[in-house]
Amino acid sequence: MTLLGAALLLLLLPPRALPWPGQGALAASRPPKPLLPIQPESDPLPSKGAAGCSFGGRFYALEDTWHPDLGDPFGIMHCVVCSCEPQRNRRGKPTGKVSCKNIKHDCPTPMCNDAVLLPGHCCRTCLKATPSIPEKRPEPLFDNLEYFQDKEDDLHRNYNDRAYLSVEDLARDESRTDFVALLTGGLEPWMPVTSAVAKARFTLVRSSLLFSIHYERLGQPIRVRFTEPDGTVLSEQPVQKGASPQDQMICGMWRNVQKSSIRLLKMDQLRVSLVTKSHPAGEVRGKIIKHRALFAETFSSILTSVDPAHVGMGGIAMLTLSDTENNLHFVLVTKGLLESAGSPWIPLRVQILHQETVLREVLANVTQQDPDFAEVLTGLSSQEMLWLAQGHLRITAEVEDGSRHQIAGRITIRRSCDTIQSVLCGGDALIPTQTGAVGSAKLTLHMNGTLEYQVQVAGTGSEVIGVTLETKPRRRNRRNILYDMTHSYRDGMVTGIWEEANGRDAHMLLQNELFLNVATRDFEEGELRGQISTLLYSGLLARDRELPLPLAGQFISPPVRTGSAGHAWVSLDDHCHLHYEIVVAGLGRADDGTVSAHLHGFAELGELQERSSREHKRLLRGFYGTEAQGVVKDLDRDMLYHLAQGTAFLQVSTKANPRGELRGKKRTVICDPVLCQPLNCSQLVHLEDRCCPVCEEKKQILEGQRAERARDSSEGCYFDGDKTWRGAGTHWHPVVPPFGLIKCAICTCKGTTGEVHCEKVQCPRLTCSNPIRASPSDCCKQCPAPERSPSALSDMMQADGPRACKFGRQWYMHNESWHPTVPPFGEMKCITCWCVSGETHCQRQECSPASCSGEGKKEDSCCSTCQAPKETRENLRDEARGSWEH
Repeated sequence: MTLLGAALLLLLLPPRALPWPGQGALAASRPPKPLLPIQPESDPLPSKGAAGCSFGGRFYALEDTWHPDLGDPFGIMHCVVCSCEPQRNRRGKPTGKVSCKNIKHDCPTPMCNDAVLLPGHCCRTCLKATPSIPEKRPEPLFDNLEYFQDKEDDLHRNYNDRAYLSVEDLARDESRTDFVALLTGGLEPWMPVTSAVAKARFTLVRSSLLFSIHYERLGQPIRVRFTEPDGTVLSEQPVQKGASPQDQMICGMWRNVQKSSIRLLKMDQLRVSLVTKSHPAGEVRGKIIKHRALFAETFSSILTSVDPAHVGMGGIAMLTLSDTENNLHFVLVTKGLLESAGSPWIPLRVQILHQETVLREVLANVTQQDPDFAEVLTGLSSQEMLWLAQGHLRITAEVEDGSRHQIAGRITIRRSCDTIQSVLCGGDALIPTQTGAVGSAKLTLHMNGTLEYQVQVAGTGSEVIGVTLETKPRRRNRRNILYDMTHSYRDGMVTGIWEEANGRDAHMLLQNELFLNVATRDFEEGELRGQISTLLYSGLLARDRELPLPLAGQFISPPVRTGSAGHAWVSLDDHCHLHYEIVVAGLGRADDGTVSAHLHGFAELGELQERSSREHKRLLRGFYGTEAQGVVKDLDRDMLYHLAQGTAFLQVSTKANPRGELRGKKRTVICDPVLCQPLNCSQLVHLEDRCCPVCEEKKQILEGQRAERARDSSEGCYFDGDKTWRGAGTHWHPVVPPFGLIKCAICTCKGTTGEVHCEKVQCPRLTCSNPIRASPSDCCKQCPAPERSPSALSDMMQADGPRACKFGRQWYMHNESWHPTVPPFGEMKCITCWCVSGETHCQRQECSPASCSGEGKKEDSCCSTCQAPKETRENLRDEARGSWEH
């Protein structure tokens, strides 16, 4: 949607409807609320005739649910849930009806006498502590407003701060929502009782659900299953081999999540489970929920049972540091630990240990209804902060009721599938510059607290004299350098490992509070600067395997002296599909217009004016903001040639520089032919999924292995369209609701990766001048069948003889048999049709194992059959014809 288009849509917004008559004077006395400059695309205006419900000036899709907002002075009615129920009007068209109900009567009875009603809730909740053990009130760290209060006030205004992106900005980003789940075994009667525990963290971005899952005491998962509370499967995502950069981690993405599933997710009604080969029904399962601690979490822990005999229990701890003081805040979520207690108040002991030494201990009373436990440990020493970053601290939780139920886990850096990166540009320097230079950084924070860094620098006009890791400047004209990595700078590259990072350093890194600065002879304060931030997981494996491609104005011919820069990951997969991900910085604000990315190829190396051949140019996409990603599936041969020769480059154009503002040269993609080894056999066979031929006897072995892999649920694909799991190597026409069967596409399950690869059907070239579509549902047209002579047609219409049959656009005589043709698959040789007195009969040929000798076998495309003597075949054919005639 363009900016102009979004602004025009605002003019069509309906006025806010009043809940009932009589409030007109009250509404008129209040000043009107200012409209947003751009209508968010996540809440689009309904198209004309769209089915849904209108309530309070807003449009809701069918099956949407919400709490009604009655305006001042009533506000949001949290104890009332409204829904848009699908119905049909008199003409049969779908429409919606608003239905609201009071859910206050569904609230559970509190287990205490002093239950309180929390803001934004409908049901009363028990407090966590009793007078016997006073409850410690933690600092309000997980309250966004308190956590970020005065956080930006100490930045000296002499420096440029327009590019600074705080965690508060990410927490308030309406385009993404974070969720978490604790997965344990034995939650349902059909689930195994196990001591395995997993923590799953999710991020919903538009219609894609990204997930990072860390598990303990669990075999290799093969699928991630999403279900409704009753077990109805909504989606299954195969675990990609090699997709996670860490052990015991699962990285993945559920693409194109349906709106009904998103509603379940936001209502805490979605479940996730991990499927293993030994437990195809799911070994661990958990409920996906929102949690207040997610936005600030920088350390985490998975707690498993200390005694292996105590199964079905576990927990997760989400930890973070205070903004200025060395205070460690944590929230502990458990499952199965408190359920065995008999009393409503359960005494809980939580300890923080280094090796076997108890550093901190907390006692509190908790309830089964509200098992989350939050606490703050104040005044950590410098040694404890170092242990925190290095993963040398453990957390334990034990129930003090004689059951000796205890869970424990190691505290480490928060595990994630996201990429830590930074784009350094002149526009974001403390004193902005415009030289067209670029800096590109990729960082890895390991579980032992060491920080591995790789920084590329290019296009600077003078010698690089300093590369530093910094915080925001706190004093006038004085940068705050955290770590100097200049000693590892060589020929435009900075690589090394920082081993002395403590808990505060790791916390600031994961909270987007650190920067990289490049100083040169001409700009001693810094020619390039970039904020370090996390890039959400996208499924692009090139992020983990290679460095990004720097994009700079100095790479344009002639060079562009711009304050912007960027970097990109670009890779080709086995299908010659080009996957790309672009990150830019320093381009200014959104009113600069759309950013366009192009892939170019030149027939020759050299300056732009020196080329003698035609330029090949391919638009990747236009985008707003700082990120773009996608895939190009139809690269032509010329562009693939330039990629192989290293003469292709990526270019980013803007409104200010439509001919290109940033450019990066693609690295050479080496393509070598496969050399097949000579085989010592007389008969060679070519298989579809192999480049080189194999011997006939090996073909049977490979087909048996392929069938075994197809039966193994670990190699297959789950297709969201028809909610079906298919074996590896299968082909089908996709079913895409609400359009139904799409015959113009064929999908293939790539078993090795679990990906569904769909391509458009390539229709055959026709030689006739008047092609027809035999059926309205067919994808490809075909030449009409040759018309029979009038005499032949008249013979078929004679009443005194057996009638002919019409199949498709073809006529067949009585007793005539044929194999039907079904576009786009062609002739179906395993199906035989025949005509009996004007009626068509079709039957699939059933194959049975052939028990005859080799010389008596007949091989065709459908079955291997025994070949009977010629006399026997003729007698059988005559008997069959006689039976059809009668």
